[in-house]
Amino acid sequence: MTADQLLIDVGNGRTKLGLSSHESILDRRDLPTHGITVESILEKLQGWSFRQAILASVVPAVVPIWQAALPGLHVLRHDTALGIGIRYPRPETIGADRLANAVALAHLHGAPGIVIDFGTAVTFDILSPDHHYIGGVIAPGLRLMTDYLHERTALLPRVELAEPASAIGTSTLSAIQAGAAIGYRGMIRGILEALKKELPGGDHAHVVATGGDAEWIIAGMSEQITVDPDLTLHGLRLVGRQSG
Repeated sequence: MTADQLLIDVGNGRTKLGLSSHESILDRRDLPTHGITVESILEKLQGWSFRQAILASVVPAVVPIWQAALPGLHVLRHDTALGIGIRYPRPETIGADRLANAVALAHLHGAPGIVIDFGTAVTFDILSPDHHYIGGVIAPGLRLMTDYLHERTALLPRVELAEPASAIGTSTLSAIQAGAAIGYRGMIRGILEALKKELPGGDHAHVVATGGDAEWIIAGMSEQITVDPDLTLHGLRLVGRQSG
């Protein structure tokens, strides 16, 4: 398959790949982030051809491997032409994935807005009414919290995420599930409420969720939140379209 762009979103656990035209994502693949090699990259990309490649990474150590595999790779940074402004004290400390999310929010959903990205950490990123990235919030991810309970206590098991039958758990398993579902959604709701109060025009902010657990978490909330699992890839697509 031939396309304009290869989009690479390097997360802590997995790396998402998208093959895209300037207008849409045509195909998707993924692979583990750690243990990656030039050979494993080229094997995963077999059958795809593209004119340019753009990468956002939260794992700096693997970026040189991708650069060795793909000469001419464009690595998204704070000083990349994004199509949005940055109003933040140290822009070089903003994660590239968070900038890509803000770009996609601005161009596909609108401003002011808030992106909630459910990954190893859950991040909130804020876009001002005049299309500037202005900051955000970082909190532990849902699976990080539930895994920590298991790893740091003698009697609590690791559990699969599922909707609890009730808020009152009648077993250790259902009690953890209630804490994960109800408690985590309460944290998301509380942060979102505080952000909307501080953000000019926050009552009308566009709120978009992405990341592995986004659909499950948002399905149990009454707030108006759009789920876009490809938001980061779309941000990369839009940045690549500007530079290409």
